[in-house]
Amino acid sequence: QVQLQESGPGLVKPSQTLSLICSVSGGSITSNYYWSWIRQSPGKGLEWMGAIGSSGNTYYRATLKSRTSISRDTAKNQFTLQLNSVTPEDTAVYYCAGLRRLYWSNPVARLPGDSWGQGTQVTVSS
Repeated sequence: QVQLQESGPGLVKPSQTLSLICSVSGGSITSNYYWSWIRQSPGKGLEWMGAIGSSGNTYYRATLKSRTSISRDTAKNQFTLQLNSVTPEDTAVYYCAGLRRLYWSNPVARLPGDSWGQGTQVTVSS
């Protein structure tokens, strides 16, 4: 069973870069999933941010593309999220997940066969 765990700072100051790492066990990030970052802001639904595929190709939500970078370290079986120029509106619970599909701007669903981390709270505040 694939397990994912997010790690990173829980507090980021406005205009700085949010950086999170997702550590994957029980499966390889070179396997046929879209290794994704999803977030949920207070009172809102799940928002798909982007993903890195099994071959290393990256995919980003259009509205976040200019500020988002997803990369991976296959030796460590980890993938990372960097979100630049954060504002308080970026405050959310951030999840990493291995998904069977890309969501782009569509609502995200937790489907059988997908694997999710527990999520980590990130607050943007001075």
